[in-house]
Amino acid sequence: MAIALAEWTDPAVVFAGGPARHPDAFWLDASAGARAGHSYLGLGEPAAIDPVLATVLRHDAPRPVSDPGEDAALPSGVGAFRGGYVGWFGYEWGAAHAGLGPEVATTPGPEVVTTPGPVVPPAAWLRVDAFVAFDHATQRVWAVAPAAQAAAWAERVRAWVRAGEAAASADLQAPPKRIATSGHTAGEHADLVRACHDVIRAGDAYQLCLTTQFTVPAGPVPFDAPSVFAALRASSPSHHAGFIRAAGATLLSASPEQFLGVADGRVQTKPIKGTRPRGSDARADAALAAELRASTKEQAENVMIVDLMRNDLTRVCEPGSVRVDALLNVETYAQVHQLVSTVSGQLRQGVSVSDLLAATFPAGSMTGAPKRSAMAHLGGLERASRGIYAGCWGYIGFDGTVDLAMVIRTIILHGDVATVGSGGGITSGSVVVEEVQEVGVKVRAPLAALGAAVPAGW
Repeated sequence: MAIALAEWTDPAVVFAGGPARHPDAFWLDASAGARAGHSYLGLGEPAAIDPVLATVLRHDAPRPVSDPGEDAALPSGVGAFRGGYVGWFGYEWGAAHAGLGPEVATTPGPEVVTTPGPVVPPAAWLRVDAFVAFDHATQRVWAVAPAAQAAAWAERVRAWVRAGEAAASADLQAPPKRIATSGHTAGEHADLVRACHDVIRAGDAYQLCLTTQFTVPAGPVPFDAPSVFAALRASSPSHHAGFIRAAGATLLSASPEQFLGVADGRVQTKPIKGTRPRGSDARADAALAAELRASTKEQAENVMIVDLMRNDLTRVCEPGSVRVDALLNVETYAQVHQLVSTVSGQLRQGVSVSDLLAATFPAGSMTGAPKRSAMAHLGGLERASRGIYAGCWGYIGFDGTVDLAMVIRTIILHGDVATVGSGGGITSGSVVVEEVQEVGVKVRAPLAALGAAVPAGW
């Protein structure tokens, strides 16, 4: 049941009033200052993985609406959450679910020194029955909960609003200075790019998404997850931003990439391949966007993953229903221009989350192609676990809706250590120095939110 609040309240206020300090909390954020889209936040109960995976994404029986009056006014379609599970699946979890275990990582690369990051839960999910929904376009807010709990939940949300107004209005403080180190140095990354070229020349892959992770110890001042997220969303507004605290770890994301969206039995994926930094002025910025749009290498990189995702979706979609809805669109964010395409298909009846993930995850934009061979080679080249990075996060609704973003441009906090992953797709046309620079461009804003600079060479 949905109860409309009397006045519009910014999600940051509601979050600061309660969920920000709760051990099992989430905020699916449409971005700071959003004028469209939806945000959702609240608390959850730790959930087992099996019911999450068993969720059916398409069945043709009508689904009742509990309260047609207010519930019908809630957001609908892709990105509309009506209750379900919120959490993440990590990269290695996805590899195992697709039948690709650690034994595939057998391809030796150049000798590099890797720094193992903290061990974080490979998959963690919260069951969410009560939450707060925000429609940014209409400036409406609802407290949503099962009918028997709705009145009490709405009053709790109003208390969060009152408590959060002072906290959310406080000036954003600069984080203390911290030092970031990379899993391998910029020079070692350059050697790994050359090793990827060797793999491609040998015919074992035609694209490899080579990554590394940056580690930031907290130092004498512990991390404050809500403050770090506030800094990240201020510098890097994104349509798939989010805060999830579960299983003792916290994910803080400004992801620009939707991995999977499902509504009314139709699935879409929006792979990103192709990046340019923002320019120093309007003319330089437009020139960089045009350069990205015209780049033969970046176009090829993107189309390779589009073809891979088309192939993945055919495994779970109705024959003939998979299509490319958009190809090689330039999307612009605070730090980068990105080349984005959209692929969709109609799911076969009875397809579950487990089926969909087995067919598509880990995402091709984070592996390369062909997927199995690319993952095998990358395991040997990177020589380190990716953990949550390069996985996916978001929600899986009780009603069969899904919105999962890629774990990129994302900070993982676990204890007194933060990690941030970054990488890029390597093809035969990749220029070594440009690939190294791209890693630094992508990681700069998340590291800055932690109080750290990009290490020398990147």
